[in-house]
Amino acid sequence: MFIDPLLQVGYNLLDKGLVPDFVLRPVIRALCRQRLREIDHGSFEANYAAKMQWIEGVRARSQIADVPEKANEQHYEVSTSFMLSCLGPYAKYSACLYPTGKETLEEAEILMLESYCEKAQLRDGLDILDLGCGWGSLSLYLAQKYPHAKITGLSNSTTQKAHIDSLAKARGLTNIEIITADVNTHDFNGARHFDRILSIEMFEHMKNYKLLMAKVASWLSPDGPEESLFFVHIFCHKTTPYHFEEGDGWMAQTFFSGGTMPSHDLLLYFQDDLTHIRSWYVNGKHYARTSEDWLRKQDANAKAGIAELEKDAVAKGLSKEDGRKAFYRFRVFYLAVAEFFALNDGQEWGVGHYLFKRKA
Repeated sequence: MFIDPLLQVGYNLLDKGLVPDFVLRPVIRALCRQRLREIDHGSFEANYAAKMQWIEGVRARSQIADVPEKANEQHYEVSTSFMLSCLGPYAKYSACLYPTGKETLEEAEILMLESYCEKAQLRDGLDILDLGCGWGSLSLYLAQKYPHAKITGLSNSTTQKAHIDSLAKARGLTNIEIITADVNTHDFNGARHFDRILSIEMFEHMKNYKLLMAKVASWLSPDGPEESLFFVHIFCHKTTPYHFEEGDGWMAQTFFSGGTMPSHDLLLYFQDDLTHIRSWYVNGKHYARTSEDWLRKQDANAKAGIAELEKDAVAKGLSKEDGRKAFYRFRVFYLAVAEFFALNDGQEWGVGHYLFKRKA
């Protein structure tokens, strides 16, 4: 792919940590506003027609996700030690909740995890699937909170499974099982059903939501004393879905290959197999504060973080320079997330929560 030579110089400076934040932040805000201009077709009629065309396009795709291996490379099989040095104590790699704006990262993690429990109507004794379980923030939290529930986590990353298994053993949690699998191909084939399925910031790596929602519906318990429910948390734009494509620039190439920005209402167009019960919108400033906290932790642990990523790069057959590059790329990523979700007072991009039930 051709990259403008001047742009490549800029990318190289980013990879060396040589662009100061006071320069980078306004550039990121300008790029966010450019994105808003690009997705605005000039009228409600034109924007709605473009959205319908986009939805028809993803329905026609042959796979649920395009490049799941890229998500692992860019996020989920990065050194666990490095990731933990940036995240809060629950290792929640998704938006947290800051109702007063004064919460610590740990408090914000707990508040968002508790909001899932309330919105998904969780209780002890249920069979629960954490779809796209990351480093185990939700799976481990639920296993501890609901000792008589059975918690299953599904992740495409072997290193995430190793981390969660190790913590579960150390904490004496025996009601948790982690499966390593690609949601494109994995199926329980009727052998397992769940009372609740929760998915936190996994759908943004997906494309064909019709196929994905059908698969989720097939995993929900078809019968029982109460309805089985599916809860999903996504980040989203308030009105317009779009793809992250290679030609889009740094974010699409470096951190979100094959990614999707859903619109807040997107999943409501995919009710072939699930019925929507209700939705919520969480202002984008909550995500901005989350990412600012991650950035502060990364900077506070910079020396150890760089050393860890250098070691990780060498172990993977790369150079120490590649490890340092990864460190500075994560800094830019956290900066970008913070500025992106804070734009227009958090009213442009934010977080959507949704509750669905299996169709009768």
